[in-house]
Amino acid sequence: MTCLRPLPRTDLPRPPEARALSGSAHVWWSEADLMQREAATQRFLLDELTPTDRARLSAPRATLPGLATDRPLVMGIVNVTPDSFSDGGVAYAPETALARAQAMAADGADILDIGGESTRPGAVDVPEAEEIKRVVPVIAAIRAEGITTPISIDTRKAAVAQAALSAGANMVNDVSALSHDADLAAVVARAGVPVCLMHAQGDPQTMQRDPHYDNVLLDIHDYLLARMDFALDQGIAPERLIVDPGIGFGKTLRHNLSLLSGLSLFHNLGAAVLLGASRKKFIGTLSGVDPAAARVPGSIAVALQAASQGAQIIRVHDVAETVQALALWRAMTSEGAST
Repeated sequence: MTCLRPLPRTDLPRPPEARALSGSAHVWWSEADLMQREAATQRFLLDELTPTDRARLSAPRATLPGLATDRPLVMGIVNVTPDSFSDGGVAYAPETALARAQAMAADGADILDIGGESTRPGAVDVPEAEEIKRVVPVIAAIRAEGITTPISIDTRKAAVAQAALSAGANMVNDVSALSHDADLAAVVARAGVPVCLMHAQGDPQTMQRDPHYDNVLLDIHDYLLARMDFALDQGIAPERLIVDPGIGFGKTLRHNLSLLSGLSLFHNLGAAVLLGASRKKFIGTLSGVDPAAARVPGSIAVALQAASQGAQIIRVHDVAETVQALALWRAMTSEGAST
């Protein structure tokens, strides 16, 4: 696959030759950089690219049935864990997690991401039975309350995913990109649900010891391409694939910033792009704010950067604040704003 990074723009008015970036109503492109490992980057105008390349970079991306494809979707994080880096234990009890999910749905979350195992640096594995015990009652309670917001199960394990899908979840979010549990791909394929393939260098116990890349953008692009090929070989439909470069998962501060500035490269894969950077350590490092819960302003800044790069899904802890920020961003990047 030709490794093209479309150069995203949101300024108005758009030139007539511009195309929407991955179906976005707010981000457009008319140039792309050809990135190569052994040669200098080359820039091409849109009409210098092949029809196949133009179509791959411009076509709308499917996420979940019924959800918008022309604006960033907000995925609200509900951690049902005692040791999450940002809010460990806050929503650990099922009734507390339910209340959090209800509030996020009311605040405009497009998707709720329910997780029962922390994958922060240094986290230890949670047994399948315990993880199921944590997440299934919460998913069942959400559905029993009549909340129809799509639910993502954040897990690496086939048994957990199967139990969550049976309880009412609609997609799988796997930080190991189907590499941790050999049976998870089959569960996803049989259910016909979307799956997010995330990049991580190493496991939670080792990933932050000394992460190294020859070229962080190209290395992660190629890894995700290989995992997409694996998923396709396992019977998962191409329109069900979502990719996530894995901010903070085996990355230094410099790696994270390179991924955020070059995020549009991952549209080259032809899948929806998910960005999860909410409240992460690098935000505190850059801003001088240590408590994770106090990193909301920095998290919103990163969310707006992801939106301006055409990300389809932005995974956040602070739904109301992000929804409001994106509403203003959409207004300022709509064609009507230039008249």
